[in-house]
Amino acid sequence: MAKKTTEVAVAEETKQTMPTLAGANPLNSMMAVAEELSKSDIIPKEFQRKPANCLIAVQLANRLKADPFMVMQNTDVIYGKPALRSTFIIACINGSGKLLGNLKFELDEKETKCRAWGIEKETGAKLFGPKITMEMANAEGWTTKNGSKWKTMPGVMLRYRAASFFGRLQCPEILNGIYSTEEVEEMGASVSGEDVIDVFADDTNEDVAENAITQTPEDMEITPEMEEAANAYFEEHENEVDE
Repeated sequence: MAKKTTEVAVAEETKQTMPTLAGANPLNSMMAVAEELSKSDIIPKEFQRKPANCLIAVQLANRLKADPFMVMQNTDVIYGKPALRSTFIIACINGSGKLLGNLKFELDEKETKCRAWGIEKETGAKLFGPKITMEMANAEGWTTKNGSKWKTMPGVMLRYRAASFFGRLQCPEILNGIYSTEEVEEMGASVSGEDVIDVFADDTNEDVAENAITQTPEDMEITPEMEEAANAYFEEHENEVDE
């Protein structure tokens, strides 16, 4: 009973320390928080003096019901894309309230395969993530990347990958399509855009110009219906413009 009381107390304390961004204009509140955070010199350099980056972190924190500073500390910008560290993904799943207890892992003795699972709180159903194997890791080229921990820490990496796969399959509302740091690093060029093929590479500039279809505002035909709709809109919002 004491343990449960402690857990409730911690949960209540977490709620109280969460930034309140609701209100008449939550975006303005987020922008104000982001502006202040960007002035700090103890946040990661990707966010220092960059209010726009901080705003993204604040928005993500609001969705995850997490502290913005914790989101920044566990976010890596790789190839221009944000990625969450696997330990933070596990923490987000555990703290989401979707599962009874924490996320669990099934790992064989030889540490060659693993899958994450948990008990859904609402239904009591056992939820499973995809099975991750070392055979898969080798086939996908995860083990051959520079600095890869797959060969030295296979058990940890299997758990990390199983957790991120579980999150996207069973808790998509939590990750919202965001990948883990390890995944983005291993995707390499496919994320950075180096493998994008320019389908116009063999065309001359003249060919592209000749085949391109453009429409400038001067060329656009304004129909009576369009003009009537525009006039009605401005009449309806005239007071707002004057204010």
